[in-house]
Amino acid sequence: MRRMTVLVGVLSLLLVCVSCVGEGGKMEFNGEEGQVKLMTLDPGHFHAALVQKTMYPQVSPSVYVYAPAGPEVEGHWNIIKGYNTRAESPTSWEEKVYTGDDFFEKMLEERPGNVVVISGNNRKKAEYIRKCAEAGLNVLADKPMCIDKAGYKELKKAFDAAKKNDVLIYDIMTERSEITTILQKKLVHDEAVFGELEKGTVDDPAVVKESVHHFFKYVSGNPIKRPGWYFDTTQQGEGIVDVTTHLVDLVMWETFPGKKVKTGDIKIEEARRWPTVITKEQYKKVTGLDSFPDYLKDDVEGGALLCYANGEIVFEIKDVMAKVSVVWNFQAPEGGGDTHYSIMKGTKANVLIRQGAEQNYKPELYVEAAEGADTAELGRALSIAVSDLQACYPGVGLKKEGDMWHVTIPDKYRVGHEAHFGQVTERYLEYLEDGKLPAWEVPNMKAKYYTTTEALELAD
Repeated sequence: MRRMTVLVGVLSLLLVCVSCVGEGGKMEFNGEEGQVKLMTLDPGHFHAALVQKTMYPQVSPSVYVYAPAGPEVEGHWNIIKGYNTRAESPTSWEEKVYTGDDFFEKMLEERPGNVVVISGNNRKKAEYIRKCAEAGLNVLADKPMCIDKAGYKELKKAFDAAKKNDVLIYDIMTERSEITTILQKKLVHDEAVFGELEKGTVDDPAVVKESVHHFFKYVSGNPIKRPGWYFDTTQQGEGIVDVTTHLVDLVMWETFPGKKVKTGDIKIEEARRWPTVITKEQYKKVTGLDSFPDYLKDDVEGGALLCYANGEIVFEIKDVMAKVSVVWNFQAPEGGGDTHYSIMKGTKANVLIRQGAEQNYKPELYVEAAEGADTAELGRALSIAVSDLQACYPGVGLKKEGDMWHVTIPDKYRVGHEAHFGQVTERYLEYLEDGKLPAWEVPNMKAKYYTTTEALELAD
């Protein structure tokens, strides 16, 4: 009788496993608890940990980490332990860590999971993504997925392999979850408020997005510790191919929502790059290293490091002129942090996001009348639009401030950058269950990385 009970149990387990596997042995995700099993590959950047700041029913608490031994994987585990032991809503992750020089090969050999999370040194990231896709593994990757033209070629091969093996590659575009960006997008596509998007020129682009970031800041309440290679642009990538990924993505996502953008729709008009000067003391403060490593020696002048973290791209996308730029300072002013500025120019109104000292370094959304537009008519249309927004976002309001309207946003929608990683992960889990990404995502990822890597080639 006991043998029969055991046999029934084994058969039941096999039936459960078979139910999750489709034709050809492909894993079919259906939202079952713990069905998604994460493998974290060489987590050299804290963004890998932010994916695990919250738990997800579909994701197994057992996470398999493959990385070289050293402070980076230790730092990753320390962040996870902090989430597991926090007083409010603690997580319960179980990290199973393998460290060794053959960490990548070992992961592909053992394959204890079905989704690879990649956030770390960018030098080999495109190659890692390609090989994971060729092995039939899904990939959730931090930006940038590639940092030069050679990496872009690898990335295109990765998407080909993903299509062949029916797996999903997705990059973590957190800025799509920022409430001011979401509402900016909605207002831009309200014709009564915005009119039509201007075409713009090289000197006066119709869409402008600018980001200011900082090497030293706090993450989950603790001062950030960055690896030494983070300042090596051959490993991290220059600013023009790094944070600009988010900005180029937002240009596409807001300007042409739900539409495919092809590489042929992109024309780089101007591109430039310039360095941030990092002193030895600043370098030590953020990395803990007493001196610049040998791989940075060629970038050291007068005892300071010239890190090409800043970049600007002016490009035409379809028939619209856009500009994106990123600036990296060492540390934010007191009470400040990373900031974002955006303007989208329409025939009736301009819709802006500002995040400076005047806004207490919180992103705020504004609308101003376009030149020659009827301000009274705009005010009426805007009141109707904001009233409509309240159906999905109760509490959103409108306040006239001088010549502009301020779209007021309750704090409950301001979840913060760290929480956006969980929101992106939840979207990705939905796509895994659907078995596909939205039709425009892969073409737009290709166009996005074409834009950044092509700009790097042309930058002066």
